[in-house]
Amino acid sequence: MSFLIGENMTGGYGAADILHDCTIAVEKGEIAVIVGPNGAGKSTAMKAVFGMLNLRQGMVRLDGQDITSLSPQDRVAAGMGFVPQTANVFTSMTVRENLEMGAYLRTDDFSDTIETVLGLFPILAEKAAQPAGELSGGQRQQVAVGRALMTKPSVLMLDEPTAGVSPIVMDELFDKILEVAATGIAILMVEQNAKQALNIADKGYVLVQGRNRFTDTGQALLADPDVRKSFLGG
Repeated sequence: MSFLIGENMTGGYGAADILHDCTIAVEKGEIAVIVGPNGAGKSTAMKAVFGMLNLRQGMVRLDGQDITSLSPQDRVAAGMGFVPQTANVFTSMTVRENLEMGAYLRTDDFSDTIETVLGLFPILAEKAAQPAGELSGGQRQQVAVGRALMTKPSVLMLDEPTAGVSPIVMDELFDKILEVAATGIAILMVEQNAKQALNIADKGYVLVQGRNRFTDTGQALLADPDVRKSFLGG
């Protein structure tokens, strides 16, 4: 049984279904990547797993527990961290204040966790007293990921973490994501940069119109001629 699985998910917003019998899963310490064309339902699948839309069919399980009926906040309390694509930092707050906001559910001393996050992202340690709104796009993404890590999640979900950043910054972010996974956290990620994302993925899901089209290891999908031709530019 997978550590986190959204199984046979069918649902959407309002009356129209966007997902159709879609299954997404990830294990502890693994990186699972959701790729596919625009409008494929990638972010919708992620949001369904996080409880941001109602499923008409299917279920979500975390570490063997059925969490299908839990709210997103309750899923955070259960061990899920979520980084949205946009509006994911408090721009007027300092980097350190952003991290402190990430610990809003915690009642214990979280100073050690802040130091761990600043150790993972050294540039944030340098800019800890600076407003997040003054940072570059890549640095803001590090703040957003760091804030999600403040809850000490067992699963980290990232919705297009490299959107709008340069190729060099993208590589840096992917290196950090690999470091996070190496600590045993399960990572589920939606990405437009499919080749680069599959290159670091233990598992990849290619969605088309809300359905699973291909599922395999990242390397197998990169080597699949059908996947390359249809989704990776040959």
